[in-house]
Amino acid sequence: MAQNILVIHYSQSGQLTEILENFCKPFVDSTIEWVKVEPATPYPFPWKTASFFDAMPETVLEKPIPIKPLQFEREHYDLIIFGYQPWFLSPSLPASAILQDETFRKIMNGTNIVSVLGCRNMWINSQEAVKKQIASAGGKLIGNVPLIDKTSNLISVITILHWMLTGKKTKKWGIFPKPGVSDEDIQNASQSGALLKEKLQENQAAEFQEALVSKGGIVIPISILFIESRAKMLFMIWANLITKKTAKGGNRKFWVNFFKYYLIFALFIVSPIVLTIYHIFVRPFKGQHIKRELAYYRGTQLR
Repeated sequence: MAQNILVIHYSQSGQLTEILENFCKPFVDSTIEWVKVEPATPYPFPWKTASFFDAMPETVLEKPIPIKPLQFEREHYDLIIFGYQPWFLSPSLPASAILQDETFRKIMNGTNIVSVLGCRNMWINSQEAVKKQIASAGGKLIGNVPLIDKTSNLISVITILHWMLTGKKTKKWGIFPKPGVSDEDIQNASQSGALLKEKLQENQAAEFQEALVSKGGIVIPISILFIESRAKMLFMIWANLITKKTAKGGNRKFWVNFFKYYLIFALFIVSPIVLTIYHIFVRPFKGQHIKRELAYYRGTQLR
């Protein structure tokens, strides 16, 4: 069954574009319109450390940035595939801008939507924000396909920073794993696309997410579930603090640097200690709660 499909996304490094191209391979008999979003002021790649951390407050507060006008060939599509990356546990600034664009929100209304992510390993909080934006526009989120870096949390911090700050998706010092989503997982995104196509052909779009989960298509490490349940609140505190201090004439650079060093300390010193305590003294008594949380975040519904 031919479909009119809109694929809309922003990709800074090109990884997400590659993921989406593979995801869409099974839809050879459909008409696919690609819209690549461009910020009015482009974000550099590789990043500079200062500009990366300076983007945190507005990202966490989901303030849309100016983007170049979006051009669509149609007013309605059978399916929208929305590709995005999380930044600081929130949708990236370009992603927030897309979701808050009035023209795109009208197109989302009443339309089946699948979100596709390419990210390090934390996407739960950002996807909650995306769910809310889609629901408020009247869209129907029928699937979420997160592709993550499957190396350990602290190792992936080192490797992703190497990639973001050098622009090289290579093994740092020749010993660390290659950063980002693995080449194998990028290629295998076509399998998720094939599953989506199958469900659409069977008029069972609402069953796509359940089928994806049953095939092991959504990985949420319990340690990451625990970290995300607490970290977003801390990021919100920092985002509001920096915004407030800046509005009162404070030195934004000072407060952003303060956050940067706090984050490094929290990641490499505090986090391992807290996780150890959690796994020993808390997790054994939270089995049912963890199962419910995992089931919820693997789904597409809002609480």
